[in-house]
Amino acid sequence: RMSIVILAIIVRYLQTIYTVNSRTVPEAARRIRVRGRVQGVYFRASAAERAMALSLCGRAENLRDGSVLVLAGGSADALAKLVAWLQTGPPMARVDAVEVEDIDPAAQEWPAGFQQK
Repeated sequence: RMSIVILAIIVRYLQTIYTVNSRTVPEAARRIRVRGRVQGVYFRASAAERAMALSLCGRAENLRDGSVLVLAGGSADALAKLVAWLQTGPPMARVDAVEVEDIDPAAQEWPAGFQQK
């Protein structure tokens, strides 16, 4: 009887670890820097909306040099769709360059959704 209780505790613990890891570590991840007229034109909010529609997690933030940095994690297909959208962005934006870097998804802390900073 005692071994059954211990086994149940171990199983519950392992389920907790598995749930946390499967929720927070996406299949693939990209660091994307978008240059051009991308601040003050609803770029981060639009990128976050697009990313959430694609079930991606991560964040978009303005950088001091006027560019926007997007860290996104999820399926490779969804990431490719986001990168394609970032090539033009929202209507008021002017995208001059998009730099995409594959990153290790396990090396980042991922939020449950997509954030703007």
